[in-house]
Amino acid sequence: MHRFKNMLISYFSFSKKELNGILLLFMLIGLVLIVPYLYPLFFKADIYDFESFRIEAERFRASAADRKTEQKKTRRDPERSLVKPVYFEFDPNGLSDKHWLQLGLSIKQIGVIRNYELKGGRFFNKEDLKKIYSISSNQYKMLEPFVRIKSTGSIKDLKNYTRNKQSTDSPLRTISPIVELNSADSLELESIRGIGPAFASRIIRFRNRLGGFYRKEQLLDVYGIDSVKYNQLKDLIQVNAGLVNKINLNTFTFDEIRRHPYLTYKQMNAIIQYRSQHGSFKSIDDLMKIAILNEEIIRKIEPYIVLSP
Repeated sequence: MHRFKNMLISYFSFSKKELNGILLLFMLIGLVLIVPYLYPLFFKADIYDFESFRIEAERFRASAADRKTEQKKTRRDPERSLVKPVYFEFDPNGLSDKHWLQLGLSIKQIGVIRNYELKGGRFFNKEDLKKIYSISSNQYKMLEPFVRIKSTGSIKDLKNYTRNKQSTDSPLRTISPIVELNSADSLELESIRGIGPAFASRIIRFRNRLGGFYRKEQLLDVYGIDSVKYNQLKDLIQVNAGLVNKINLNTFTFDEIRRHPYLTYKQMNAIIQYRSQHGSFKSIDDLMKIAILNEEIIRKIEPYIVLSP
């Protein structure tokens, strides 16, 4: 028994140095356990405005839904007229493509009229416009008050007239003037060889989201325009970079930038949060301090940015 007692004492007895070490260990453990409770007393946690973040997210989702609906409409009816009709008195016999477009007809509808004329068709009275199956009854009702049939000559005379008309007033698709991208409307864009209503609509929508083109090559960012298509168009267009709409980096709101095609929602929010935490940007290079932005993105958006207090 005495031997067993000595054995226990040899195992569980500690020197003064060992006791000091054990005490220090317990103190460290206690400190580790108590630090999480003391931290809030000395350091204030960052407060995030989740409500404003939620509102901005809802706005972004709503704008994305609007764009999706608009794209679906374009896919369903790619040949619809994108020009607001301008009505005037007209004789439908031999009327030029340009004037049909001004009246609100699409390229497809004009093609049907041209086929009708080439087969000997003629408009002898207003109701003959109803023979053009592609013209809806509502469209006819809008056109009917302005129709003025001026000639009742023979079909042969009409063919000669149409041929002479087309020689002096070439169809819109064969006329390719130099068009300025930032000021052109749908009618002007469709006058470029190779651009129809669908492409004109995409270009204008992209231009509006972008704030304007600052160089021709940006057409490659428009859906459906590849390098082959761009090479067909580049000599028929020009860009006035002075017409680009710019945003003030130090004052812009989320609504002013939310549709910009070169920035994602996260990048837009990161710029706004950085500005609220660090104050006004002093130069465009300050954007490099935002981790989610790289140099390529910054150089793409630089032409659309101004800096002022």
